[in-house]
Amino acid sequence: MPTIHAKPDTLNAINANFQQTALPQSVFLNSVPKCGTHLLKNIFRMFVPVAQQYDKQFIQIPILQQHLAAFSSAEPKLSWGHLLFSDSSALALKNVQQLIIVRDPYDWVLARARFFLSDNFQGSMEHLKGGKVTIEQMLNMMIFGIYQKAPTLNEIYTHNAVAWLGTGSKLVRYEEVIKHLKALDTPQAEAYFTDLLQPLGLPALPADWQARVLAGSDKAQSGTYRENLAGQKVELPAVLPDMQKQLVEYAAPGLRRLLGYY
Repeated sequence: MPTIHAKPDTLNAINANFQQTALPQSVFLNSVPKCGTHLLKNIFRMFVPVAQQYDKQFIQIPILQQHLAAFSSAEPKLSWGHLLFSDSSALALKNVQQLIIVRDPYDWVLARARFFLSDNFQGSMEHLKGGKVTIEQMLNMMIFGIYQKAPTLNEIYTHNAVAWLGTGSKLVRYEEVIKHLKALDTPQAEAYFTDLLQPLGLPALPADWQARVLAGSDKAQSGTYRENLAGQKVELPAVLPDMQKQLVEYAAPGLRRLLGYY
């Protein structure tokens, strides 16, 4: 199993600055890896009592059975992870409010490459770090996978997001979160976060919702945020090259449109 290094945050202490409402039903933040998981998790944590936050583990299929308490109806919890669609995960989440967090596959390729090349990730990619392969080769590995070491883009999106569509899960696009974070004082942002946080069962958006969102979205609180990744020696492009965009369409035809990216 790879090792992921991320510094701890101080959000539990910050949570105490806000009056909290008890969570009436379990909520699970499920995401495609590298789609703003920590950002959404940290924002939601500012609206839920710390005692109802299941922070024992980042829940994934191999350890699901050890963490079914996160999905209890009797003792509701907010939890998070990368949970593949399967019979066991469907059974576990039957009575849980689930959000599926995705990102434009074009930007995801870059985010995944950036993370794998950083010192925060230690695992099967060590031999590729330090400029030992070209940028284009690395990007193509993110799209098509690496034999016996990393799954393909299509496999990851299929099992972490697409297979959950149409099952009552709420689809969240990372880019829309960022858009409204940049304009929190607008009516559009208030409407967006009212809808985004609706699964928490809040009677109304708290008057201090902007302060809570700002606290949770603080970049310093996320050890996996782009600017907080350590040891990167290769500069990736800001935008996916045109050829790699074509390769994404070849590798996962129709995926971007299905997720709402046009």
